[in-house]
Amino acid sequence: MSEITVPAMGESITEGTIFKWHVKEGDSVNIGDVLLELETDKVNLEISAESEGVVEKILRQEGDNVTIGEVIGQISPQEGVAKAPAPKAAEAPASATAEAAPAPVAEAPKPQAPAPSQNEEGSGLTASPSARKLARERGIDLDQVQGRDPIGRIYHDDVKNHNEAKQPAASKPAASAPAPAAEYGKPVERTRMSRRRQTIANRLVEAQHTAAMLTTFNEVDMTAILDVRKRRKQAFQEKHDVGLGFMSFFTKAVVGALKRFPHLNAEIDGDDIVVKKFYDIGIAVSAKEGLVVPVVRDADRLGFAEIEKEIGALAAKARDNALSLSELQGGTFTITNGGVFGSLLSTPILNTPQVGILGMHKIQLRPVAIDAERMENRPMMYIALSYDHRIVDGSEAVRFLVTVKELLEDPESLLLEG
Repeated sequence: MSEITVPAMGESITEGTIFKWHVKEGDSVNIGDVLLELETDKVNLEISAESEGVVEKILRQEGDNVTIGEVIGQISPQEGVAKAPAPKAAEAPASATAEAAPAPVAEAPKPQAPAPSQNEEGSGLTASPSARKLARERGIDLDQVQGRDPIGRIYHDDVKNHNEAKQPAASKPAASAPAPAAEYGKPVERTRMSRRRQTIANRLVEAQHTAAMLTTFNEVDMTAILDVRKRRKQAFQEKHDVGLGFMSFFTKAVVGALKRFPHLNAEIDGDDIVVKKFYDIGIAVSAKEGLVVPVVRDADRLGFAEIEKEIGALAAKARDNALSLSELQGGTFTITNGGVFGSLLSTPILNTPQVGILGMHKIQLRPVAIDAERMENRPMMYIALSYDHRIVDGSEAVRFLVTVKELLEDPESLLLEG
């Protein structure tokens, strides 16, 4: 019998949530077959079988939080399971398999039963190891925690969301469910946030609490870029087998501006300012489970076609939940494009520990004064720079954004500056 355990999932990740089991009890599996999908704070990971056989038990269900090294299922050898039906038929005095088959068959009606004894540390309460650990750290009495699991098991998130001020209400679990309907007076639907959505929420709040965040705005006349794309788009596509989009222009412009204003390519480490001498640009991508920011490495060394291909590949992986942790870590500056959804203006929130993020927006025809006597309709885009005022001065931020504007309005300069 081999165990299905939660593997190490990368730097700073200690737990995940079972997103989906791809097998069920009784299924035959081979080495390398995908058993389940695990959702972490950053990406979804597939856990594959390390041995062949039959899935004997699934100990943790979809939606459960699990920690590294935790046993979440069992796989038995093919030959052992082939004899398993014998005990089902009658009393089955199967001497040859007496050590392997009877135990799981006897427990089959209650597959969850053995788990509590392994985690209880002498208590009669059913709680996961991570829930107990968090309860000890926060000084919370597990007997007062109201769990959502129908069999009464307490998980990490139950402890995390526990509000000690509401402990007296824990004795009335039945009243907690109807409360929302009574409160709203109309039908509502309550769903649990995914782990990634929780992480996004926590990081955005953390950024607002820890950084002295400020936003400055400008606008870009996109006439020159649109003209270049119109003239070069087809030839570019034929030569490089990728479309010439806007992101390569903006990535190059950002790199050029970062070279002039290096504090926007830095981070704060205690009392130190760490200025990065490389340009790994994060590109915010909207995926089904929430926003992710894959990183284009060494963007200063890439040409327009290479940037477009890299962004396209990362975006496709994001939509398929196929990004690796390494593709999400270590960015030095982020670009986010709300314009693809129609946003005209916004204030992006920092992707900490980065100290700068550029927001792109919708291109819109607006009347622009060309000189004192002449007006023209021009394709204009508002751009926004949010920055950490702790290490970036206002004048520096404004000049950075002006540099981005100037580079975009003179696309040929991107070949020199970017």
